[in-house]
Amino acid sequence: MTIRLLAIGKTDNKQLTHLINDYTKRLGHYVRFELDIIPDIKNSKNLSESQQKQKEGELILGKLKPTDQLILLDENGKQVDSVAFSSYLQKYMNSGIKQLVFVIGGPYGFSEDVYKKANGKISLSKMTFSHQMIRLFFIEQLYRGFTILRNEPYHHR
Repeated sequence: MTIRLLAIGKTDNKQLTHLINDYTKRLGHYVRFELDIIPDIKNSKNLSESQQKQKEGELILGKLKPTDQLILLDENGKQVDSVAFSSYLQKYMNSGIKQLVFVIGGPYGFSEDVYKKANGKISLSKMTFSHQMIRLFFIEQLYRGFTILRNEPYHHR
């Protein structure tokens, strides 16, 4: 199985980029992982919130294959702890799917078309974080989830 993370806009912060790269490398020991950055919408200041979500949604949906399982990282999604998240990953690995795709949307969230295509929603926190930081948090949680599944000492219970 391959896990992909789609995210809108590049990460400007060098420290965050370094940490994202570190956890991405660590993840390679457990699963094929791809971070796919969708460029920011040009001239987004001239678009309404709805128009921006629609354009971003088209770009997100254009990156998907028909067999992909799509999970949105969404503030209204289900909240799980790290152990439950590792079980969530295991369920998908056991199902035989080829690609599990998680998406971090733009500043206004997702278009209705993306919500309709989604197979699920997860919330990382009730708090609001920058989209750049969420990338790091999510990739670290993926890594943590796999160490939990392998009973490795990274996660303390």
